[in-house]
Amino acid sequence: MKDAMRINFASDNAAPVCPELMQAIQTENTGPALGYGNDDTTRRMEQSFTDLFGCDLKAYPVATGTAANVLGLSMMTPPYGSVYCHELSHIQLDECGAPEFFTDGAKLALLEGGNGKITAPDLEAALAVSGRGVVHHVQPAAISLTQVTECGTLYEPDEISAISEVARRHGLGVHMDGARLANSVAALGCSVADITWKAGVDVLSFGGTKNGAMSVEAVIFFDQAKAAEFEFRRKRGAHLFSKLRYLSAQLEAYLKNDLWLGLAAHANAMAQRLSEGLQAQGNHHLHYPTQANIVFVTLSVPVIEKLERAGFLFYVMGPREEGQVRLVTSWNTTEEEVNLFLSHVGS
Repeated sequence: MKDAMRINFASDNAAPVCPELMQAIQTENTGPALGYGNDDTTRRMEQSFTDLFGCDLKAYPVATGTAANVLGLSMMTPPYGSVYCHELSHIQLDECGAPEFFTDGAKLALLEGGNGKITAPDLEAALAVSGRGVVHHVQPAAISLTQVTECGTLYEPDEISAISEVARRHGLGVHMDGARLANSVAALGCSVADITWKAGVDVLSFGGTKNGAMSVEAVIFFDQAKAAEFEFRRKRGAHLFSKLRYLSAQLEAYLKNDLWLGLAAHANAMAQRLSEGLQAQGNHHLHYPTQANIVFVTLSVPVIEKLERAGFLFYVMGPREEGQVRLVTSWNTTEEEVNLFLSHVGS
């Protein structure tokens, strides 16, 4: 049985690069190619995104999810603007002030909502008292949705459409943080277009790193007018790579033959197996429905300590004595690893 010291449930970021993407980098590593995206691989990559989404778009590779989010948002709000997002969103909790910095001072306006999601009525209510047009207040500019949410839950296509409709009526752009977008598409069984541009999303952070890539995300503009200045902002933000083809090669291989969906579907399946196994033991509280590849569960402190001694990697969220644990499965999580974890919890 596999050594528990090597079993990761801490984050899909901790997983290795999948073989197909590592091979794509190696294959790209032959001969010269023009830099800064003026290469054939980058042009093919953008065409792959156009084919995937079935619409005209602009796609720009960057190296991190933070860069994708904040550079995309910088095109959507003035310095005196506000970006509406859930209070648990990644741009609020885990970007170290980068959204405010790269937008030159725009404010994050936080909304509550169950299971990590905002709703159209709540957004409507917040905008009604936003102070639009009043010089003393920041001005509503954009809404940002995290898909998959930080609670591991999903926005359904109709929920995104309803939020986008409110945003349109109030003149706001719609941004989606899709660091785990692949997991959401695999779980929902819809097309990626159905939960992005067809549902009203203008700018998308398309994730790769959490789902088998080495270090690459893409900023995708469905509203191409919002991309007019992006190339300058990407350069100013230190994310225009001279050897951009190595990022593009990962994205091209990631999309080929729906590899991105296959990797995500496997991670989701392992999370479901983990979630069902915990529930079957009968004495563990799940905090949110398991809809993608993240499980939040309450475990006793002795069980947590036993798992840690055995070498399992995971995060304890909040005060340790409350026992809330986050478990994240990855493209390379195996049934054996899940079963071993469950056996340690139940023994």
